Amino acid sequence: MKKAIVFPGQGSQYIGMGKDVYDAFPTAKAVFQEVDDALGKKLSDLIFNGETDELNLTENTQPALMAVSVAIWRVLHEQGKLDFESDDILYTAGHSLGEYSALTAAGALKLSDTARLLQIRGSSMQQAVPVGVGAMAAILGLDFDDVEAIAKEASGEEVCTAANDNANGQVVVSGHKGAVEAAIALASERGARKSVLLPVSAPFHCPLMQPAADRMAEALADVEISAPAVPLIANVKAGEVTDPDEIRKLLVEQVTGSVRWRESVIYMKDHGVEEIIEVGAGKVLAGLTRRIDREIQAKAIQTVDDIAAL
Repeated sequence: MKKAIVFPGQGSQYIGMGKDVYDAFPTAKAVFQEVDDALGKKLSDLIFNGETDELNLTENTQPALMAVSVAIWRVLHEQGKLDFESDDILYTAGHSLGEYSALTAAGALKLSDTARLLQIRGSSMQQAVPVGVGAMAAILGLDFDDVEAIAKEASGEEVCTAANDNANGQVVVSGHKGAVEAAIALASERGARKSVLLPVSAPFHCPLMQPAADRMAEALADVEISAPAVPLIANVKAGEVTDPDEIRKLLVEQVTGSVRWRESVIYMKDHGVEEIIEVGAGKVLAGLTRRIDREIQAKAIQTVDDIAAL
């Protein structure tokens, strides 16, 4: 069965994620240690024993989720259960910050570099817009084109864009708080099943993130990127990329651009993928896969039991 390996994004984090894998496998423990060393702090202790509010700080969340994903991936690789060198794995992908996990697992980025990049990415995204100025909202029950039109209408003098095309009938808008609230009202008028503000501290994946994109362009310029072992399906392109220079450019564009996840899954299916395996905390992407196309097999690997069962 032809596969794609995907990695989760922000929102999948929880205290204790990856702890059983850390305890069971020296390979996993080494990943967390390398991330701690790269950041100069015990991020692993926060992940396993910390407070949720601190883990949810974006500059912690992003490297934390990556560390869990890469630790589990390396255990799977070590045990010979999954390997990017296999003919069975056609692509890799990740949702937002998950692209960095995908690129690290596929050998395009060094783990220590990725940890530092994600700490910069998280802090610069948080600092790009003062708290309370921006917002994000999930619009359920309308397709992407409808939500995109609503966001444009709601913008006025402010910013509101369709930021995440997650699945059929699940689109996230992002921008100035007033414009996002206007989009919620319009969506309700036009038949949305539900529209809710998301508990996030900044409006990700919209033009208000341009200061963070500029900061990431500087940070990425100093980092070596290699061709990944398999093509990456990039968020902003919903298509494959292997060239390191293009990967660098798309990682910058990703900060302000839309996460085209639904289209990415469709692209992978259209190019031979029959099964999508999510590696890391939670089961969000496996669930979205089932909503996008039930013909694609989907599973999530996040615990020792999951690894054993694969």
